[in-house]
Parts: sequence; C-alpha cells; structure tokens
Amino acid sequence: MSKNEDLVNSFIPGDFVVYPSHGVGKIIGTEKRQVEDLELELLVVRFEHERMTLRVPLSKAKESGLRTLSSKVQMEEAIVTLKGKAKVKKAMWSRRAQEYETKINSGSLVSIAEVVRDLYRKDDQGEQSYSERQMYQAAIERLASEFAAVDNTDKDSAVVKLEKIIDENSEEAA
Repeated sequence: MSKNEDLVNSFIPGDFVVYPSHGVGKIIGTEKRQVEDLELELLVVRFEHERMTLRVPLSKAKESGLRTLSSKVQMEEAIVTLKGKAKVKKAMWSRRAQEYETKINSGSLVSIAEVVRDLYRKDDQGEQSYSERQMYQAAIERLASEFAAVDNTDKDSAVVKLEKIIDENSEEAA
C-alpha cells in the first residue's frame, strides 16, 4: 500500500478533521487534478462556518497539520487547561497577540484552550480591548467547533459549556 493510500484510508469522507488555520471541517472526498505534468491526489475538506472548500494534496496533508478530531482524552486535557488559572503576561499587547495567534493556528487543542482561558472575561471583570475580544472570539470558536464535533453537539451549546467550565473554576479560585 502506498503512502497516499494510507492517508486516504485515515481520512474518510464524512469524517471531521482539523486544519490548523481553519478549524474543524468535514471531508467531502478525494479528487485527482493534473497540474502541468504532475497528477495530484487531493483531499477535499468543507468548512461550513467559513463557507469554504479546501483541497489539500494528500502528500502534504500531514505536514500541513491536517489531523483527525481530538479524542475524548485529548479534549479532557484541554478542559483541564481551561480550569487552570489564567496566565496573563505583562508583555506588550502586540507581542501577546502574536503568541496567541500562533497558538490558535497551531491546531493544538491545549494551546487554543490556553488562549481562551487567558483572554476570558466575565461581565464584571472590566473592559477588554477590541482586539482582545476578537482574539478571544477566534479562540473560543475554534475550541468550541472541535468540542462540538467530539461531543456531538452544536457550536453554540459548546461555547456555553466551555464558558461555564471557566466561570465555575474562576469562582472556585477566587
């Protein structure tokens, strides 16, 4: 069996996958495309929330960071991270924003959970800048979309559950 056949077998149409810079998508199938004198086998992934279809060469799927959904155990690790104490660095916002962006696009559930935890604000905790709210929104959407797919629920319910987890733990810590 060739390397590409192995990859095709690990990515099955109808399954959900995670692409680091786009989040959770659904595999539509595979297709072959001729590019100059090279025939490429492409994995077709649909991202409903972005209304986008991505075609990833099978030979580059793993190195592009495409992966299957997290397991319940991996999801539990992310939840443990959410329950931890927020770690807000005193660095300039531009540097922190860059670090947060890197974590969000890493595809690592635990890294994304760190961003959500660190940027989460309750209504009574004071203002957040527009860019902090945008960064938080990007992180919670990414985390919630994978949580929803693993938990077999919708994204809005997942956001509510995740924020409740953070709320409950921030009250215990206070």
